[in-house]
Amino acid sequence: MLRGRLPVTHMSSTIAPVKPSGTAGPKEVELVLVKEQNGVQFTSSALVSPSGQTHPSGEERETWGKKIDFLLSVIGFAVDLANVWRFPYLCYKNGGGAFLVPYLFFMVIAGMPLFYMELALGQYNREGAAGVWKICPLFKGVGFTVILISLYVGFYYNVIIAWALFYLFSSFSGELPWIHCNNTWNSPNCSDLNSTLLNDTYKTTPALEYFERGVLHLHESSGIDDLGLPRWQLTSCLAVVIVVLYFSLWKGVKTSGKVVWITATMPYVVLTVLLLRGVTLPGAIDGIKAYLSVDFLRLCDAQVWIEAATQICFSLGVGFGVLIAFSSYNKFSNNCYRDAIITSSINSLTSFFSGFVIFSFLGYMSHKHNVALDKVATDGPGLVFIIYPEAIATLPGSSVWAVIFFIMLLTLGIDSAMGGMESVITGLIDEFKFLHKHRELFTVWCGVLIWSRLSVSLQGGIYVFTLLDHFAAGTSILFGVLIEAIGIAWFYGEAECCSCMCGEADVEMIGQRPGLYWRLCWKFVSPCFLLFMVVVSFATFNPPKYGSYYFPTWATMVGWCLSISSMIMVPLYAFYKFCSLPGSFCDKLAYAITPETEHHLVERGEVRQFTVSVMAAFMCTAEQGRLHKFHG
Repeated sequence: MLRGRLPVTHMSSTIAPVKPSGTAGPKEVELVLVKEQNGVQFTSSALVSPSGQTHPSGEERETWGKKIDFLLSVIGFAVDLANVWRFPYLCYKNGGGAFLVPYLFFMVIAGMPLFYMELALGQYNREGAAGVWKICPLFKGVGFTVILISLYVGFYYNVIIAWALFYLFSSFSGELPWIHCNNTWNSPNCSDLNSTLLNDTYKTTPALEYFERGVLHLHESSGIDDLGLPRWQLTSCLAVVIVVLYFSLWKGVKTSGKVVWITATMPYVVLTVLLLRGVTLPGAIDGIKAYLSVDFLRLCDAQVWIEAATQICFSLGVGFGVLIAFSSYNKFSNNCYRDAIITSSINSLTSFFSGFVIFSFLGYMSHKHNVALDKVATDGPGLVFIIYPEAIATLPGSSVWAVIFFIMLLTLGIDSAMGGMESVITGLIDEFKFLHKHRELFTVWCGVLIWSRLSVSLQGGIYVFTLLDHFAAGTSILFGVLIEAIGIAWFYGEAECCSCMCGEADVEMIGQRPGLYWRLCWKFVSPCFLLFMVVVSFATFNPPKYGSYYFPTWATMVGWCLSISSMIMVPLYAFYKFCSLPGSFCDKLAYAITPETEHHLVERGEVRQFTVSVMAAFMCTAEQGRLHKFHG
């Protein structure tokens, strides 16, 4: 296939590094068609290793033990707590079944193409989120952006798992602690469940007070400027979570690939069991009908489309560097196209399926308290730590159901947290080669770093949690994916990207050229979609708040600084790279957007990857007369 264009006076012939003579393994000859503009054709050949398993450091790169290990890891990461507490509520709030129209639309034009692009990018380059940008050094900062975002998310996401672990321990009792108001943490406003409670704004439920006063001790903090003392129970639970994550990741994908057999499959078992129990409850069918009710008039509301687009951006986990890290451990010939279709589809189906489970219990709560469904329907932590435990507490054998439910939350959270930490670990050890031999120690360091962020375990830790959740991976993750898409489709070259995924002449990867639809999405549709989402995220920004507490201005400014600290890595690294390269302005630009393996072509005046604007190409050609624009 056409890989590039060289002047007729040059013919490339490159021999790839060959394994030592003592290493067994077949070799294949790679034929690359090199075509000059006047139609004269040449071919160049290179010896390549069909296995493609060698790490850039020269060491044999680890691969997944089985294909299913990779699939379960990707599914486990993408299917997280938001599938349970976010999608069902959005579906109910935005027209029921009608919400699926914009959701599936954005899934097809943006979600799947970006998901596919990241899997192919990691698998072809076989490095983490930073290392893959050897294909276009100017954009390497986006790799550090996504690594930093994953680290920030780890600071607070693991605390959700610690809450679930705390609840799990509390569930091993004869009577659940959030049933009555006769506990030491309860306030005078606490009232046992009755038919009028949810309409009384001056009363609180035992479940609400257990979460805020019994678990968090939020009443001992007046706000984010008064966080109080650490909660040793939560700190201990967080330490247990970090230890579990360490032993799941310390040996790489050989260990994490086995852990996900439990953590990625358990939620489906539990969701099925809870659904079978939920549909037998009075009012459950009414809740499911409300979940599925179709109101196509809601599609006239722009906010519905914005929320569908936002949900797609975050539910698939694109932009965290996790998909790149996971796919970098694939065999080179793995069919990443099929994997992208399977895993992204399963993620969406899981979100839809979980809605039946959630709304069967919400319908039951609505029936039990004789109130409208919107009085009990909510999203976020309040759903899984207040509303759902309250519903479970009214069932016969409530302790058993509580144990089952919080085991599901633990498994949903752990495999997503594993993905986030793997993104950081793989991204940095591939970039800084000396860390490669000390993965176990570096994993310990990452775990200690996350555990040491104990501000979320303080009495007012929920305020820190809310601030991080609002800023750590909001606009910044959309910005990161936008720059990633631009770098791949417009600078590295959409045609070169297709060449990568086709495995070139030997069809080493997926064995087929991606269709016109995928190429149009990568080059035009997805970048426009992401640019729109970045603009919308700024235009619709609302200051963070928790309940009736509004964060002070200084806290909002700190949040924006956190968000900018990751986004600024893109221009900072681009500036550093541009200044560190030799030559004139056009030489620097040519080096910056040419794959590092092809810098020798720039030295000879042959630029095969120069997909900047026509004006920039014209300026450089006029100045030096030796830069040849190539656009796939």
